[in-house]
Amino acid sequence: MTTEVTDLRALPITSGSNFRELGGYQTISGQHIKYHKVLRSGRLAPLNQHDLTYLDNYGVRIDVDLRSADEVEQAPDKVPTNATYKYLPVFDYDQTQNSQTLQQLELEYQGNPNHGHEHMKTVYHNMIADPHAKKIYHQFFELLLSNSADGAVTLFHCTAGKDRTGMAAVFFMTALGIDAKTIKTDYLLTNTIAAPHISARLNELKTQHASADTIANIRSLLSVHADYLATALKQVKQESGNLNNYLHEGLQLTDHDLQDLRKIYLTD
Repeated sequence: MTTEVTDLRALPITSGSNFRELGGYQTISGQHIKYHKVLRSGRLAPLNQHDLTYLDNYGVRIDVDLRSADEVEQAPDKVPTNATYKYLPVFDYDQTQNSQTLQQLELEYQGNPNHGHEHMKTVYHNMIADPHAKKIYHQFFELLLSNSADGAVTLFHCTAGKDRTGMAAVFFMTALGIDAKTIKTDYLLTNTIAAPHISARLNELKTQHASADTIANIRSLLSVHADYLATALKQVKQESGNLNNYLHEGLQLTDHDLQDLRKIYLTD
């Protein structure tokens, strides 16, 4: 990923992680996703007033929180002034484990440096197979379809902005007709944009004398990996054949929904 592309995507948010623009991506038909219409990010709880004002001025009008109830209770969103908060929990608890303490992670991951990687593959399988997750992602599209005014931004996020948010972006970009290679590139971009946050967390663990196994596993939890996405796509193939069919069969979107989505989010 070039610096130019990274800079184009990443927003200048200083008190949060993984805030980025989905505008500008080109569809197979040659249209582009509009800028100032949809953002993806990590949690909003750490945001300072400067960053909240930036997001408000950027046009954020819907804040979609994909986190579980325990994550929201620990770190409730700071919502931009003119935005409406929408709570859509993909899971009933934090399966991604981004909100767990070091002690909890040490107990689970000691002695198996690959457990975190395998755990994340299970999470991605569940995001596709779980009926509740399907219902939530359908509701996510309902919110996207409700945001028809130009310059009004839908921001969607979880805790790290990479897994539940990552699959939401995969579904959204697929629905708009973005090619699979570009979708995968955007998915993996987390590892570049969130690199300072990931490095800081791993360095913090080292100063706390976390075990090598725990650090290896937490790196897997904090990052994205092609294996994770491949696991989701494998389940999609098993259920529906491909992502486009899954949007209809799994997420219950109609052809009319997809047509309207493209009218709202794509350039003419």
